[in-house]
Amino acid sequence: MQGWNRAIELIEQDLTSDIEVGALARAALTSEYHFRRMFSSLAGLPISEYIRRRRLTAATAEILEGGTVLNVAVRYGYGSAEAFTRAFKALHGLSPSEARLPGAVLHSQPQLRFHLRVEGNADMKHRIEDQPAFRLIGLKARVPLVHEGPNQAIIDFQRGLDPAVTKQLVEIADMDPAGPLSVTDNIEEQRNEGSELDYWHAVASTKPVPEGFESLEVPAGLWVVFEAEGKFPEVLQGMWADAATEWFPANPYRWAPGPEMLSVQVEPGGTHGRGQLWIPVEREELR
Repeated sequence: MQGWNRAIELIEQDLTSDIEVGALARAALTSEYHFRRMFSSLAGLPISEYIRRRRLTAATAEILEGGTVLNVAVRYGYGSAEAFTRAFKALHGLSPSEARLPGAVLHSQPQLRFHLRVEGNADMKHRIEDQPAFRLIGLKARVPLVHEGPNQAIIDFQRGLDPAVTKQLVEIADMDPAGPLSVTDNIEEQRNEGSELDYWHAVASTKPVPEGFESLEVPAGLWVVFEAEGKFPEVLQGMWADAATEWFPANPYRWAPGPEMLSVQVEPGGTHGRGQLWIPVEREELR
């Protein structure tokens, strides 16, 4: 927690300067990939969005103190007064001039603090798999990232699949993780709302790629595999949250680049299900 709070303090040292996420990750004693992934999971927003909101919060104080829009915009790295005003209105729903009026209701982004909270009273079913190289075979779509609520682009993609596609894929699946998989990969680095990722309907296989399908070669490596069973879909959503808030802080591994794979079996009625979540990991270096 000390390392993560050091990273937050680095942001606060000068909100008007460029902030290198790699430097924040080094302060937290981890890789940039793991830092970005864990920050988004723990804080509920990407690190880039947090920095943007902290900057706008500080800039708002200067606007209310009488600073001109142009001077404040330049000070906080905006290319023009118009660009700053658009960002200001996106946060507050008001223009800078409206924000100065009596009774104006504004929003702010508090400074984050990471604290240790004693939980872990529930056992997490997981295992570490040293997986040989394999390929994902299936169909994919480029979809926007949605942090909360249903992802309509993914829903539309799944609904548009011919049932024969899944049947053909299952026939060539010959290794774990078994069954048709929901796979996310190639997420844009910033992980902002609306940034894009590859979503796959696929299977893990060592067989040749049938005509009409795409493939993704996955190198050999370590995976943590979480298993859960219960109310659907809440039990699946809980696996990602538990991985970020409970498992990673307690184990000597960090999130590694690569596809994240979800295998789901839903019972008749759709209210109960079982799932496996596969996340690529690498061992943390001892410090």
